[in-house]
Amino acid sequence: MKRILPVIVIAQFFCTSVWFAGNAFMGDIAEQFHFDPADLTRLSSSVQFGFIAGTLIFAILSIADKFSPVKVFFSCAIISGFINLGASIDHITFGHLMLFRFATGFFLAGIYPVGMKIASDHYQQGLGKSLGFLVGALVLGTAFPHLLSSMGAFLSYRLGIYTTSLLSALGGVAILLFVPDGPGRQQGQKLNFSGFLSNFKDPQFKAAAFGYFGHMWELYGFWVFVPLILKFYEEHNSEASYNVPLLSFLIIASGSISCVFSGIISQKLGVRKTAVNALLISCVCCLMSPLLFFSNTTEAFIAFMFVWSMAAVADSPLLSTLVAQNAPAASKGSALTIVNCIGFAITIVSIQFISSLRTSGNAWYIYTLLAIGPILGLSALSGYKETDPTT
Repeated sequence: MKRILPVIVIAQFFCTSVWFAGNAFMGDIAEQFHFDPADLTRLSSSVQFGFIAGTLIFAILSIADKFSPVKVFFSCAIISGFINLGASIDHITFGHLMLFRFATGFFLAGIYPVGMKIASDHYQQGLGKSLGFLVGALVLGTAFPHLLSSMGAFLSYRLGIYTTSLLSALGGVAILLFVPDGPGRQQGQKLNFSGFLSNFKDPQFKAAAFGYFGHMWELYGFWVFVPLILKFYEEHNSEASYNVPLLSFLIIASGSISCVFSGIISQKLGVRKTAVNALLISCVCCLMSPLLFFSNTTEAFIAFMFVWSMAAVADSPLLSTLVAQNAPAASKGSALTIVNCIGFAITIVSIQFISSLRTSGNAWYIYTLLAIGPILGLSALSGYKETDPTT
């Protein structure tokens, strides 16, 4: 039992490398084959859209509930790793590369939410702590491309693609060999194309899901703009000098620590209360951001970025915990999957919304709009009634 969570966490990190670390090599591929620089954004978005499409299909078909989630995870890890190899083909066209990245994202739908489903089946008590470690692994994966960028072109893109595909396969095999289906699993009995939506009729589930949606509006918007914020601050402060990719990695990766600690704290304070506190802190950070951005003290600015990063993601495993706890056991996998689907769709809207409005003139103020998510999330969670703070 003690080995199960570490295996899930490591496997999750390995398998999502085809998403996050894989993105780091797209720039080298674009340069190698002389793609338009604007195509890089489309490549990153194609994985995101693939994940959204995949989670929607998986939720509609109740894949993680009708079949063994361990076998679903294993199958998707092998398939996504194999598809990822397509990006290493000689003289690949941009259209084919887009297709490979979309398909990779599609099968990642059987990894991230399904990994949470597996954990929830094993750790019905103290689930917040368990998902804290799991989401922490995802945060490290998200930050990893910035670390690779900070080290320069020491790794050929083909070797990087081969490595991430191998890691994905190893993660899938580890889950299959060392993690059985959990005692909390109940198999879904029949196919219901709209059954995953019935969970939203439950006020508790709805409050948790909408809290998660508000959190997602802010989180990925913040992560995407961290390098731009750091670069803009450096350009406008003569005394500021740092390695933007490396500092971006450290700031985003620090969120993995807050995920773990928020999960531990929730065991005493309560899952909802801990999530609300984190959401409130990140909301305050959004609204206060112009004050710190104008600060001439580089240390204060950087410290603020670390605090914001840790607060922005600390509630993520807790909100997923609330979603899992309020979904029927027979449809828990589909519930987590559809909430992930909607949440990641919201991130695209958030990022595009901020990008379309951002100018050099409003760059210090525009990120206050990220507070829209936490405000709506806090409003949704005000209707959530937590009965047992130890779960």
